[in-house]
Amino acid sequence: MFISQAHAAAEGAAPGGGFEMLIMLAMFAVIFYFMIYRPQAKRVKEHKNLMASMAKGDEVLTTGGLVGKITKIAEDNDYLSIELNPNNEIVVKKDFVTAVLPKGTLKSL
Repeated sequence: MFISQAHAAAEGAAPGGGFEMLIMLAMFAVIFYFMIYRPQAKRVKEHKNLMASMAKGDEVLTTGGLVGKITKIAEDNDYLSIELNPNNEIVVKKDFVTAVLPKGTLKSL
């Protein structure tokens, strides 16, 4: 008596269609785009603009935490020479420069 009613109730429920699944996938794609892809693409674009705008004499900060003044830029292989102080000069790849500092930053340190 109860078994037949429970079985009948289960048959009456409509199975979930594919349309709801497509809506969920579209929502996940929108969330992925606005929360992950778009901010990362913006950061990459800003970093490329930074690398293109560097010039001799700019004071820069590297990813390793070194602060110095650009003395030479090699355009053919994307390396720069950075003078840390009058006695030390290092060569780093342009990719490892995180920020161009305002003029006079080295004097204030």
